[in-house]
Amino acid sequence: MRFFKWALAAIAAIGLLLGLGGLLLPATTHVERSVVIERSPEQVFATLNSFERFSAWSPWAEYDPQAKYTFEGPASGVGARMRWSGNRSVGSGSQEITTSEPHRRVVVALDFDGSQAQAAYLLDPEGNGTRLTWAFDTQHGMNPFKRWLGLLFDRMIGADYEKGLRKLKSLLEGTQA
Repeated sequence: MRFFKWALAAIAAIGLLLGLGGLLLPATTHVERSVVIERSPEQVFATLNSFERFSAWSPWAEYDPQAKYTFEGPASGVGARMRWSGNRSVGSGSQEITTSEPHRRVVVALDFDGSQAQAAYLLDPEGNGTRLTWAFDTQHGMNPFKRWLGLLFDRMIGADYEKGLRKLKSLLEGTQA
C-alpha cells in the first residue's frame, strides 16, 4: 500500500511539473524556410496565389497519392479554398487564401482537423530571381500539451517545408523530372 501511495504521488508530481512547465513555454510557434527561385516575383506569385498546382509541389502529396482535393470560391486570390481528405499521414482539413498582395505576399488560413494555424508566402526580389520564404505560425493558448508539442514543430514541418520549396523551385524553373 505504501508503494501505491508513493507511485501515485510521483505520478501526480510529474503531471503537475509537466503542466506548469508547459505554461512557461512559448504560447506561439513560428517555423520558416526560404529558397531562391530563378523566376520573377510575378511568376512565383501566380503559382502561390492559387491552389490549382499545389499538389504538384506539395511535400505532402506523396504521403497519400489517393488524397481527395476539392476547390471552392474563386480560382485565385482572397477566398480561394482547397479542402483535402486523405490517409492518416495527411489527415483532412482546408486552406484558404486570406491575404493576396500581388508579387509580394500570400497568407493562408489553415485548418487541420479543427486545429487552426496560418501560413505565409513572402516574396522578395533577389538578383534575377525571387527569395521565397514559407512561414508557419500557430497559437497554443493556455494548453500546456500544445506548448510542449510546439517545441517539435520546427523539426516536424521544417523538413517538409524544405522539400516543398525544392519541388516548387524545380517546377517553376522547369527542372522537374
